[in-house]
Amino acid sequence: MSDDVPFLRLTGLSKRFGGVRALEEIDWDVRPGEIHCLVGENGCGKSTLIKTVAGVHPPSAGTIEIEGKPVLPLDPAGAKALGIQVIFQDLSLFPNLSVAENIAVENHLDRLLKPVSWKRMRESASAVLARLGFTLDLDLVVSDLSVAERQIVAIARGLVAEARLIFMDEPTASLTRTEVDRLLGIVGRLKADGIAVVFVSHRLDEVVEIAERVTVMRDGRKVGTWPADQVNEKRIAHLMTGLDIDHSIVARDMGKAEPVLEVSGLSRRGEFADIDFTLRRGEVLGISGLLGSGRTELALTLFGMHRAEHGSIRLEGRQLALRSNRDAVRAGIAYVSEDRLSLGVILQQSIGDNIMLAVMRGMANRLGLIPGNARRQLADDWVRRLAIKVPSADRAVQTLSGGNQQRVVLAKWLATRPKVLILDSPTVGVDIKNKQGIYDVVADLARQGVAVILISDEVSELFATCDRILHMRAGRIVGEAVPGEITEANMKERIYA
Repeated sequence: MSDDVPFLRLTGLSKRFGGVRALEEIDWDVRPGEIHCLVGENGCGKSTLIKTVAGVHPPSAGTIEIEGKPVLPLDPAGAKALGIQVIFQDLSLFPNLSVAENIAVENHLDRLLKPVSWKRMRESASAVLARLGFTLDLDLVVSDLSVAERQIVAIARGLVAEARLIFMDEPTASLTRTEVDRLLGIVGRLKADGIAVVFVSHRLDEVVEIAERVTVMRDGRKVGTWPADQVNEKRIAHLMTGLDIDHSIVARDMGKAEPVLEVSGLSRRGEFADIDFTLRRGEVLGISGLLGSGRTELALTLFGMHRAEHGSIRLEGRQLALRSNRDAVRAGIAYVSEDRLSLGVILQQSIGDNIMLAVMRGMANRLGLIPGNARRQLADDWVRRLAIKVPSADRAVQTLSGGNQQRVVLAKWLATRPKVLILDSPTVGVDIKNKQGIYDVVADLARQGVAVILISDEVSELFATCDRILHMRAGRIVGEAVPGEITEANMKERIYA
């Protein structure tokens, strides 16, 4: 194939769902061995574009060419045969199967009438994990893995096939910086092997770091494609949104505010030890650290999901004995998980039903029934207060963008009127404009006196939301920093040292 011929070329590609325009006359190409980043807000058409190229959605108009040859009509099997692999944002893993089975399953689909070669399956899974530079127990069931580990399995499964073009839809959303660096190294090796990678990410620093070309989409159209050295994070954000978004430092001195949560000597074997901190009314306290530092385990213990073995938790001066998350909710503690798709919401249920989940008992009348008008009033109130973009609270959560799904999760827990709100990676998979919207919600809650713990891998996010930042490593708090008294670069050096 001539170097002048793109591996993938789209011409006039359009897609409509009924009367809704999802893609409009997209002209786009990806070159062999190129690292090409595709960016845009949630709902701009990125996922529809990927699914159309992958054969999931037939286009309404336009052409798709592979190495200069038309390939329509195209189905998923045909796309894979052409060397197109997609790592979708929802991962699409089999939770009841092992790591090895999930990674190597496609290599064994042609052996349905033959005995499974478990040795061959384990060898292929082990080889691709080694290629990624990760070590996982091949026999572990995927449902027992962390979000980050599941992401690794999904990436490995995409790489185990003979791919010539790999779409990675938010592959780093649940990864720490160390794991992101490993992944970017793998992407570089794929390029060296002549494999093209289309990298979709809301983390614009990664886009600038890895891309050779950047394509920006907005409202189903291609805004343009630029060499990466001609754009920066601020320019990309403006092209995506039409707005100039500037995350400034918001840290306040909260030392004189009333203590709300006091944690002393909190320990849980194998997870964290000797945790001491005080959270004050209206304060936003950040917690950062690498995967395995104990951040999420600490949050789950504060929410009653795990039991501490030593130490104490005091809320407004009263010692708590948290035996379950129900105890935590009754005390006034709420927790928004990093895995909103499986732990935060019921995707098939309506916005109103999801918002009501955590307060059902309090809303029931003497007969144990929830009046319909009370349900509607609660849902409509939180849809309005959190600016959830939806025509009706009766819409299923799965129809919303990632940013609006996260707002529904927030609404569910804010309806409990918490004194302490724990947010674990609240903007994972959320675009830059919706991130700012969530930051605004956090700031508003703090002004109302809610004490917030915000866990994040993104230092820029912590600087844009927090008054103080605790740094965890190997289950212990090893440092404290105040945004503005330390630079983002220095904070990153501490975390990734």
